[in-house]
Amino acid sequence: MCLIAFAWNAHPRWRLLLAGNRDEFHARPSAALARWDDAPIVGGRDLEAGGTWLGVTDDGRCCVVTNVRDPRDPQLGASRGLLATDFLRGDADAATHAQQLLRTAADYRPFNLLTFDAHAAFYLGNRPESRAQAVSAGVHGLSNADFNTPWPKTRTLMQRLQQWIDAGDDTDFAPLFEALADERRAPDAQLPDTGVGLERERLLSPAFIRGEQYGTRASTVVAIGRDGGGVIVERRFGPNGRYHGQTLLRFGASPTATD
Repeated sequence: MCLIAFAWNAHPRWRLLLAGNRDEFHARPSAALARWDDAPIVGGRDLEAGGTWLGVTDDGRCCVVTNVRDPRDPQLGASRGLLATDFLRGDADAATHAQQLLRTAADYRPFNLLTFDAHAAFYLGNRPESRAQAVSAGVHGLSNADFNTPWPKTRTLMQRLQQWIDAGDDTDFAPLFEALADERRAPDAQLPDTGVGLERERLLSPAFIRGEQYGTRASTVVAIGRDGGGVIVERRFGPNGRYHGQTLLRFGASPTATD
């Protein structure tokens, strides 16, 4: 993933509400949102490295990972997607997993990781050093920098998520997908300097990136209720933003979501 806004214990119905975009090279092979045959995971799948960028389980766990945008970093180490897969396959709670991962976080390529279970949420990262922190109740954002880094598109998506919560609608996710489809570029004065140059900062500044070689591949909304049941919806896109379809899957012992 490259852009995420989420509400943790901030909605009357949904324990976790998450909206995010996965930006990636279109040539990188991946599988659409589905139930995996070889693991208790519901999510998309990176067919190159085998992991996932975002997944959920039937017991209400969720995990999502982003990279860290820094062209000066050699990008050495194990695949980030395996971090999400390992958490979702495992049985350690989010707090225990966070402490365990700190021992090996430096062995992975630069990452930001969010983990959620029935009781806790954690942010973990390994740049500039390995660290973990519990996530407080409220609306938060994550991009290719750090937890709650105030990039324009991250702030905007957080605001749109808060507006959706304030409106009181708990089943119509269309406004969240509209926010994820926002192609407006941020003013130059508000752009971060991540070392990729001004023109590329401009190209990467919208929530939805439309490109021939690189762009938004998937927009996803996850909603998990207090009982662990919920819904995950994925919209997929090809080169130049061409729409490739949508998948909606319910999960949990007693899902509460509706189409």
